[in-house]
Amino acid sequence: MAHGARPHRGASLSLSRGELALLLVLVVLTAGAWALTIHQARTMDMPMGVVVRGAGQNAPSAPGDLGMAMPPATSMGEMAASGMSGMGWSWDAFLTFLLAWSVMMAAMMFPAAAPMILLFHKVAARGQVTGRAFAPTWLFTAGYLLVWIGIGAATWAAIQLASDLAGRLGVAARDTWAPLALGAILIAAGLYQFTPLKAVCLRHCQSPMGFVMTHWREGRIGALRMGVAHGAYCLGCCWMLFAVLVAAGVMSLAWMLVLTLVVFAEKVLPLGSRAVAATGIALICLGLVVAMGAATFPWSA
Repeated sequence: MAHGARPHRGASLSLSRGELALLLVLVVLTAGAWALTIHQARTMDMPMGVVVRGAGQNAPSAPGDLGMAMPPATSMGEMAASGMSGMGWSWDAFLTFLLAWSVMMAAMMFPAAAPMILLFHKVAARGQVTGRAFAPTWLFTAGYLLVWIGIGAATWAAIQLASDLAGRLGVAARDTWAPLALGAILIAAGLYQFTPLKAVCLRHCQSPMGFVMTHWREGRIGALRMGVAHGAYCLGCCWMLFAVLVAAGVMSLAWMLVLTLVVFAEKVLPLGSRAVAATGIALICLGLVVAMGAATFPWSA
């Protein structure tokens, strides 16, 4: 399909055998990614988050503990041994984090991305029948995941920087600033739900057909570029929600499940705009409560 060409609007909503097979593959991959993510969360002694607790929350870190829990007298050396953030700027730490992040992204984002992947496959298959250049669905999906893998690399660097900063603060300073910082992240994520950028990116994600009509590219490189473009719109929709996940602890299963359901509701369900508003209000309210110290960041450990 040439750039700008419109796929046939009267396409049947029923799935062909190829599309059913692809759907089954996506279901299996998603289930496998969730199983591996749950295993990682329960067995890896890696908080992989930027939550720093002080004297008021002094439970020691343990496998599956998702924050940087420290007793009041914990030294910086002991803090460094508490998880991923303490592994320092090493390739081992980076690659371990990036692998866990990539699997988690597949688990969380494939359900919401499935309609777009299926439509791409349908249009690409019809184009191949008419003699157009082959556009592999796996390359489109790889381009989509490539965006999130790149964000994972940036996230790892942010966690390291935040850990370095936290290491320069005393217990009293952490007790003072941690709830304010976490509350600010929640409030910012809630406010972002109502921004024009969120609305623009969400419209592209909610309309797979519209995306195909306006962004189609022929061939293998075109498929990869389309995947990257769709990933960029998806990032524009969700980046602040994932900032909340990073603040809570990247391997927080509770937050992963909640945000997966939120992303799916916003992008796939008919009342996605209401889900956006409800999520925004909930995050703002929670952020105010956390910033005032009336409650701790939920599900962060």
